Amino acid sequence: MKLQLILLSLTFLSDLFVEASIIPRSFAEVKARLESRRRKKKPAATPVDEDGWPKYFHEPGGSQLANHYDSRYEHGILTYEDKQDTQVHMMRAYLDFFKKNGIETWLAHGTLLGWWWNGKMLPWDWDIDTQVSGPTLMYLGTHFNGSIYDYTSADSDPGFTPPIERQYLLDVNPAIVERDRGNGNNVIDARWIDIRNGLYIDVTGLSETEPSIAPGVWSCKNLHHYKTTDLYPMRESMYEGVVAKVPYAYDRILAEEYMEKALVITEYEGHKWHPELKEWVKKTPAEIKQERLDRQQAKIKKQQEKEERKRLKEEKEKAEQEAKEREENEAKEAKEENPEGEKKDDTEPMIGPEPEDGHGIKEPEKEPIKVKRDAKPEPEPETEPDLEDELPVLEKESSGLKHLRRRALDKDLR
Repeated sequence: MKLQLILLSLTFLSDLFVEASIIPRSFAEVKARLESRRRKKKPAATPVDEDGWPKYFHEPGGSQLANHYDSRYEHGILTYEDKQDTQVHMMRAYLDFFKKNGIETWLAHGTLLGWWWNGKMLPWDWDIDTQVSGPTLMYLGTHFNGSIYDYTSADSDPGFTPPIERQYLLDVNPAIVERDRGNGNNVIDARWIDIRNGLYIDVTGLSETEPSIAPGVWSCKNLHHYKTTDLYPMRESMYEGVVAKVPYAYDRILAEEYMEKALVITEYEGHKWHPELKEWVKKTPAEIKQERLDRQQAKIKKQQEKEERKRLKEEKEKAEQEAKEREENEAKEAKEENPEGEKKDDTEPMIGPEPEDGHGIKEPEKEPIKVKRDAKPEPEPETEPDLEDELPVLEKESSGLKHLRRRALDKDLR
């Protein structure tokens, strides 16, 4: 019995050691590990469908814009202006509802990016995204699912313009009990729907789905991951003229999701950022046409520059090839002229016969002296007697005595 307890304890400790050894150190590693595990995990079987939860929210489809409407309330694609008006009041109504009921929610994804620029929605964006915590999501499903909220615009002036009155549906997906991605049909946990035209706000819940390997990491079904310290404490700000909350590390979250380019680019989707107005302004047809023409001209110029670089490269390669061939031909001709490989001497040839030993210059041969037989020697020419020869003793005397004797000799000769 004791042995079994010891073995069970050792097994438990070994499992803990293995589990601790695989905990990633960085947040990026945590995200990668969670995504890998959740993608491989099979959908949870339910009594409704053996393959997982069936898709709850449906869109008309047929186009990208049509996918932003709820099929139950859609009556066609709205104009640009109607879409803008619908989204502004839908967002105000959503935030007003959550504030009145003391429920926490915050901006996410492209909606958070719009807040970063000017506290408003991006005018080209058809998606509005918000997030709540996992427990808040369950609370909504229990107490407010199917609620119809009557909204009256706070900035309406009854004396001049009629008040804007609309109704919105809070519809919570029953698949919220499954916090994994499952089969991917129900990544949206709830929707706030304008029942006039079917436009909606996506609401997703964040939960600690893998607390054993990634404590303090919150994930949604669409595989977005956040650290607790990135989310809390929430910051309170303004969005579309009403109070809204944003994550604490909003800048890091946006840079990670959209890259830093999204925080500095000033032209996108037919809109241009005007810093003096602090607004994204839609471009006029003339501006769009001119930009299209500029892009075409820039494309043509780029192609011409590419062709010019190609031509210069070909000319350079041709010149190098010709120079190489010329050198080869010169080397070939030189080899033909000197097949044995003898080195040519460019110096001027020597005058006279070549030296026999190859060293130095050979002197010309002298003519032999011809001697006649019985020839008498020619008399030598008479020369004056050398005083030095007659007085050999003088060579041995000192310079002073030699001078005196020479003077005396000169007198006698006279």
